[in-house]
Amino acid sequence: MIRVLLADDERLIRAGVRAILATDPVIEVVAEAADGREAVDLALAHHPDVALLDIRMPHLDGLAASAEIARMLPDVGVAVLTTFGEDEYITRALDGGARGFLLKSGDPRELLAGVHAVASGGAYLSQGVAVRVLGALRSPGSPESRAAVQRLTARESDVLALLATGLSNAQIAGRLHLVEGTVKGHVSAILTQLGLENRVQAALLAHKAGLVSG
Repeated sequence: MIRVLLADDERLIRAGVRAILATDPVIEVVAEAADGREAVDLALAHHPDVALLDIRMPHLDGLAASAEIARMLPDVGVAVLTTFGEDEYITRALDGGARGFLLKSGDPRELLAGVHAVASGGAYLSQGVAVRVLGALRSPGSPESRAAVQRLTARESDVLALLATGLSNAQIAGRLHLVEGTVKGHVSAILTQLGLENRVQAALLAHKAGLVSG
């Protein structure tokens, strides 16, 4: 089962999201929060697989709460589910450690796909968000980005390139015929060497450095 913490200050929205998640037999909502501080406390108490947070909530906003959860519980996949897709919010969420950014206006199937992707260690951006993020990467990679990835070993570069396509550790392991624990070690080494905080930042750098075509 994929255990989900759902945080939104609007009860009706929580009910709607919970109903969508309930259509997937492997997803279970284990806790609900009405504000950011409660979300952090419930994440610590329940240690869910995925924490799904709105942005605008009382006491502690969703971006601050998601960053706090990502810092204290790095194994919990944090995803933002919001009406607001402004660039500032996207940047703050990803910089804070969120692995998903989903829009409430999107297809419900995106919500389910995003929960599965984040739970498996991957990353997921709603289509509209992904188009904007990738659009920022159309320009040729900077010399700094290319120089940074050149410090990696050949195997680490392979792992980074696959990570940048949104694959989970298990999927990367299957592609490269490695055990999942080895891939996890490579990912940790990549983040450390490149001075990055999370997989999404690593994926963006991989695109900028030209490791991923298209």
